[in-house]
Amino acid sequence: MVRKAVSLLLITFLGCTFVYTLSAQEDDGEKEIPIESEWTGALPNAYAPGDIMFTMSAGVLFPILFLDGSTKPAQVYDGKIKLGGAGTLGLNYFLTSNIFLGAEINGGFSKSVNNMFFQFPFGLRVGYQFIFHRFEFPLSLMIGMSSQTYLTQNYFGFFLKPEASVYWRFNPDWSFGINVGWWWVPQWPERGPEYNRYGNFLNLTLSARYVL
Repeated sequence: MVRKAVSLLLITFLGCTFVYTLSAQEDDGEKEIPIESEWTGALPNAYAPGDIMFTMSAGVLFPILFLDGSTKPAQVYDGKIKLGGAGTLGLNYFLTSNIFLGAEINGGFSKSVNNMFFQFPFGLRVGYQFIFHRFEFPLSLMIGMSSQTYLTQNYFGFFLKPEASVYWRFNPDWSFGINVGWWWVPQWPERGPEYNRYGNFLNLTLSARYVL
């Protein structure tokens, strides 16, 4: 008898709780104030011609492949260069909402034997940016020059960097993402083609961009 009474009370309590919950949800729905977000749709015109964007990146520099250009075909050799780091500062100027021109300066360091190998590439770049909702996919090509230093040896020469990126647009001013770039670093000394060398590095960086 007691067990039946307890069961009946429990069922009644659960039923009342369920009804009260439904009533509360309906009341909350009537009092809900709609909030509109400024981010709606695919944002195809997120950037306007004339917009200027500042970029800053930092990450890891992986030595990939080194070629000795004194032979034909060029032979792979051990450059004795280890994992290092790199950073970039740049500016982009948008010609359209997708096409941009820019300039950038890079800095990189790598461990080589018992000393450090430093690179300071700089130059101009051109790119195209695909936009899908809050995600942006810029592709760019930088062409410039690079200053290289190892102990007392210095070299100044051509530099090339294609790059692909993925960014998430946090708000109209800021976006954050990841970049994958390829550093092609040839050395063509005046001593002659028998001393030509070709360095290849993979640059993986995290990046922040700000519209000025």
